[in-house]
Amino acid sequence: MQFSPDVLNEKCGSRAVLSHVTSRWGALVLIALMDGTLRFSALRRRVGGVSERMLTQSLRLLEDDGLIERIAHQVVPPHVDYRLTPIGTDVARNVLALARCIESNLDTITRFQNARASA
Repeated sequence: MQFSPDVLNEKCGSRAVLSHVTSRWGALVLIALMDGTLRFSALRRRVGGVSERMLTQSLRLLEDDGLIERIAHQVVPPHVDYRLTPIGTDVARNVLALARCIESNLDTITRFQNARASA
């Protein structure tokens, strides 16, 4: 029996992908890769504050979801590049739009946070 994707349904596979995309590091990796193909070390520098372990974990999840592509070069020393897939580019654009919305409303959000904290 086939059902339509519905992220609000606990059995829908889209929920896991949404979790990967909207995770702290997943969203930032997608945004960083919008600038183009990056090596692991460059990506880690671009996404400030991410540990090597968490970056590796996020990259694997996004690769498993088909949102990024891992390109291993057979050179000495070996290196790996990462880039968005076509669907990854589409998802990254939407994540960036959400991030920009938050950035443009940050003053208001911060006022609400401060009011709540002082109450």
